[in-house]
Amino acid sequence: MAEPSQEGSDWPRLSPFATGVRGRCPRCGRGHLFSGFLTIAPRCDVCGLDFSYVDTADGPAFFVMMFGCLPVVILAIMLEVQYQASLTTHLLVTLPFGLVTCILPLRPLKGWLAASQYYFKAREGRLWRPGDPD
Repeated sequence: MAEPSQEGSDWPRLSPFATGVRGRCPRCGRGHLFSGFLTIAPRCDVCGLDFSYVDTADGPAFFVMMFGCLPVVILAIMLEVQYQASLTTHLLVTLPFGLVTCILPLRPLKGWLAASQYYFKAREGRLWRPGDPD
């Protein structure tokens, strides 16, 4: 797996939030990070940075489930308690609201996590022994 590096280059340190949320390359800020809705591109189309280091795993899905689904559950409970809403009402109101609050934040969150991996030079965990290079 390629290791992200800024050494020996004149690239400015860009904010991982600003580049990741917009789906831009974390090194140059101009190239595309994604080649599909959630598919990470193999490399930046502007500066050529290899994106093989990106491994966001289930991070974006976890954050969406923990924070994005809360308003959906609250809406469903409010509809049920206050209006005794029918199943049709839940399907027409709660389901679309749930899809919007769960799907829309996935790409910006994945971009932010990928850009953060580059910014903080995150890599696989390993044991460090005295005398090993940093």
